[in-house]
Amino acid sequence: MKRNMDLIRKMVLLIEDHPTGWAPEVKIEGYTADQIGYHSYLLVDSGLAVGDNLTDSGDSGPCYSIKHLTSAGHDFADSARNQYVWNEVTEDIKEKGLPSVTLDILKKMLDKAIRKRLDAE
Repeated sequence: MKRNMDLIRKMVLLIEDHPTGWAPEVKIEGYTADQIGYHSYLLVDSGLAVGDNLTDSGDSGPCYSIKHLTSAGHDFADSARNQYVWNEVTEDIKEKGLPSVTLDILKKMLDKAIRKRLDAE
């Protein structure tokens, strides 16, 4: 399964929006339980969230339960929250002929776009 940065963004923003700080059960329309499970694993593996590995030998892929975001997860949410900035950066990646970039590069590009907007004001 390929990593889907749009899904990672949606998951991080959904978790961050939960009022208690604890993550709700992650369900996002248009995505399967397998996609959510794998991307939950990626959130934990990348250090954006803390979670539990619930993978069973009968599962078709990784199955993780997210507990909460880390500070890095909140930083990513802050960088990725603005839809206009998100669209600008992801379109820039596509225009450069890249099918995808690493999470670290994406975060740097988002931060750069935000700094540019702040400097323009």
